[in-house]
Formats: sequence, C-alpha cells, structure tokens
Amino acid sequence: MGCGFPALWRLLAGHRFRLPFSSLPACTCDVGCAVFNSALGSLQDLLLASSLKRIVLADDPLFIVGHWRTGTTLLHELLALDARHRCPTNYECFVPHHFLISQRWLKPWIRFVLPSNRIADDMPVEWDLPQEDEFALLALGMPSPYLSIAFPNESPQFNAYWTLDGLSPGELARWQQTLTKFLRQLIRNRPGRLVLKSPPHTFRLPVLEQLFPRARYLHIVRDPYAVFASTIKLWKSLFAAQSYQRPNYAGLDERVLATFCQMYDSFESARPNIDPQRICDVRYEDLVHDPLGQLRQIYQWLDLGDFEPARPAVEAYFARRTDYRPSRYRLAPEDHAAVTLRWLPYMQKYGYALPEESIVLP
Repeated sequence: MGCGFPALWRLLAGHRFRLPFSSLPACTCDVGCAVFNSALGSLQDLLLASSLKRIVLADDPLFIVGHWRTGTTLLHELLALDARHRCPTNYECFVPHHFLISQRWLKPWIRFVLPSNRIADDMPVEWDLPQEDEFALLALGMPSPYLSIAFPNESPQFNAYWTLDGLSPGELARWQQTLTKFLRQLIRNRPGRLVLKSPPHTFRLPVLEQLFPRARYLHIVRDPYAVFASTIKLWKSLFAAQSYQRPNYAGLDERVLATFCQMYDSFESARPNIDPQRICDVRYEDLVHDPLGQLRQIYQWLDLGDFEPARPAVEAYFARRTDYRPSRYRLAPEDHAAVTLRWLPYMQKYGYALPEESIVLP
C-alpha cells in the first residue's frame, strides 16, 4: 500500500498479473493507494526538492546489522529511546513518497491499517515506532528480495540486491541515490544521528562504507537454532498476511539456510576491512539478561556519547513489558541437524554450543 504506481505496476507486470480472484480486491486497493502515493509524492518533490538537496548527511550513521529474528528490532527500539538518535518510523518507511507533507493530517486517519501487534512475535505496532528502511526503498521503487513476499510461490527475484554485487553502475547509483534521498528526508523531518536497522544491510558493508566512511555497525547475534525456527515463522506469517497468493511454503527451509550462509559470507569477508572500533558485537542473550549493562558497553565502544540521558527511557521500556512471555518451539531433528551442519562457522565464531532441542523464542 505504500508503493508508488510505477513500482507496483512493475511488480504486477513482472508476474504477468497472475493474481487469484480472491486477491483482486486487495490488489485494486493497492493500485488506488499507489496512484495516490505517486501524486502526493510528486507534490512533495515539487515543494521540497530544493531544500532537500541542501541537506548534507553526516558520514557516521549507526547501522544495526544481523540476521532476521536475532534482536535487531529490539536494539532499534532501545536506541530510538535516545532523543539524540534519528530512527526512521513505521510511517516514514511505509509511506516514504510523501511523509513530509502528509504526516500531520493523514497519519491519524490511517491508524486502522496497522495491526495492533506484529504478526511474527506479538510485539506492539505504532506509526511512530522505528522500522527498517528496506521497506522504504522497496516502496520508492528499488528492486528488493522482499518483493518475493507478494508472490511467495514464485522463484525469488532480485537476489542481487542482497549484496548489490553484480549490479550495473547505473543500478547501483540509483540504489544509492534512493537511499540517500530518503535519509535526507528523515533529517529534514527531525535532525539527529541516523540509526538504521535492516537485516539486508548485513550483506552490504562494502557499499555502505563507500557512502558513509565513518559509519558504526552494531552487530547482534543469537542462538542459531532459535534464529532458524523464528525466521521460518516470520516468513510464513508474512507470506500468509501480505501475499497475493495462497502460500505453499515450498523450499522455505532451504531458502532460510542458504540466505543465512550468504549473509555471513558477505559480512565476514567485509569485516576485516573496517576499523574494529567501528563494529560492536552483542549477543541477544546478554542483551535481554542485562540490557542496561550491554547498552552502556555499546555506547562506550562505538563512541555514541553518554548513555545516562537515555537510561530512564530504557528502564521504562522494560517496565512496560514485564508481562511479555516468549513462545516455545521444538526443532525437528532434521532441521536441528541442518542448522548444525550449515551454520557451524557462525556457531563457532560467536560461541554457541549445541543446545537442547527445546528453543525459547520471543
């Protein structure tokens, strides 16, 4: 619903408009929203293009990286509590064409389109909570592997946009220009140190280094068995809720296993080229056990300033969530064996031993 018309048209045309009859009402609504987004986006460009061009982005944003379901969203929400930080919000990422001119009047009227809780883990959803910028890039017309959510039964498309390797110079330049334009819009809306969270950025360190040579990277890891089970649940829930097809989930296990390997091949090959003082590792298990202590260490290692101004908001955040209970899952023996075999280098590097079969997930 946040796409512009050209982006949505390309998505539908790329799949030859093969839509089941049951999806036609939702697709018609999306097309109407896309026309509206493009029209309002053109108006925003007309009004604000010159002022946006004058905004100079700092070269030291903070990127939260790591695989899906490792705690990247938790870190993003915690860092967003610091008023010095500038995290893109749900509204800014889901309507990126025109949020600068529409947020005051449109946002209150479309609250109904958001679920009260995230479908993957039952955490609260609000327009002003932080969101990952990959959704903004997708809505702005950039090819993204996330587009497979719309047609999950088809072969995955745009996998080259995980790493951005193999793109033509023009394609790469368009991706970079789209990202930086969106970031300038964020800064115009509210200044602050950019804090961006998107698992796909874990693949993209070389490109991010070209754009932001003093960027910081906050890398979160988690028990890989829990990550696998929770990622399968994430994609199944997204396919069921957001696709134009009735998903059959064929090949999903292998897709999750292979994408993880590709992500960490890319990340670990790029990491030695970056100053160690600009990358901080944190374990999810340590973060939930001692969030204040871990955040203090993160602030110190990455030179983010004094943590104390943010501490009261972090304490209040956890006080509001005392009744939250994680779900419990049990991996099938064949899945447990596959994760052990395929993700063993990650386990060894980040200190994860073989766990019990019962996995606790958020």
